[in-house]
Amino acid sequence: MEGFKELVEVRVCQDDRGKRLDAFLSEFFENTTRNYIQKLIDNQNVTIDGKNKIKNGVKLKGNELIVIRIPEDEILEVLPEDLPLDIVYEDKHMVIINKDPGVIVHPAQGFYTGTLVNAVLYHIKDLSTINGVIRPGIVHRLDKDTSGLIVVAKNDVAHVRLTEMFRDKTIEKRYLCICKGNFKNIKGRVETLIGRDPKDRKKMAVVTENGKVAISNYEVIDSVDNYSLVEVGIETGRTHQIRVHMKSLNHPIVGDTTYGNATDIAKRQMLHSYYLKFNHPITGEELVIIGELKEDFKNVAKRLKLDLKKVLRLNK
Repeated sequence: MEGFKELVEVRVCQDDRGKRLDAFLSEFFENTTRNYIQKLIDNQNVTIDGKNKIKNGVKLKGNELIVIRIPEDEILEVLPEDLPLDIVYEDKHMVIINKDPGVIVHPAQGFYTGTLVNAVLYHIKDLSTINGVIRPGIVHRLDKDTSGLIVVAKNDVAHVRLTEMFRDKTIEKRYLCICKGNFKNIKGRVETLIGRDPKDRKKMAVVTENGKVAISNYEVIDSVDNYSLVEVGIETGRTHQIRVHMKSLNHPIVGDTTYGNATDIAKRQMLHSYYLKFNHPITGEELVIIGELKEDFKNVAKRLKLDLKKVLRLNK
């Protein structure tokens, strides 16, 4: 495996029978382009049941074992781009950004422009170097279609301390989401293991083994007929954690086509990271940062007649 950073195995489900190989892999790998996937196939980094001389458009039959060798990240120059950036807090040590939906946090396979990092490089000249040229200053991330607060470090000392704070769970993180259905319990704690869905490796799921502990605490803020506005605080930061936990409660997030169903109500999952509370990594001062909801979230809440004024923290 020399020259490759990761080997990924995925078993094709019967539900994916008839799909093109490149389309299937584009769904499996988030934040990748179809061109990148096609390049992997053309370079024989993808095998189907041990065969690597395959075409991008080969149709899957179901139950094949696909093995993908992921090359080491390219060493490249990520260029600054004059893109909109909603900065809600900034000092000489860090900046906190209210990310728009649809924006990838950092460059990844096939996505080297239009990311949050490209915008940060344009607007902010000093960034930590710990994560190299592809993720300068990036301490944590959000999914592409999740909006909200992202912390970016301007120097290595702040970066290390912020990373430790996320790891030690001393940063309080709260999200707002709009979920399908009405909850039986107004408040609750969800503690599970989360890992790859054994039936569909493109997704994460609550599992009984081979997963990582995930803890979410939720409170229903408002509810109307068949919809709920929910605040979720997370103690861990697993991939798709809130989306998976809400699905496990049979209340998938509205607009989440991966863990729920498509709807004309929302074009993306209605999930927003709106609240951070922590002590400044350098000065120790307590900070409470509020990230205003994006317009599409507000519009969906208004359409469903959910009362955002009930989110008390947004009114302070």
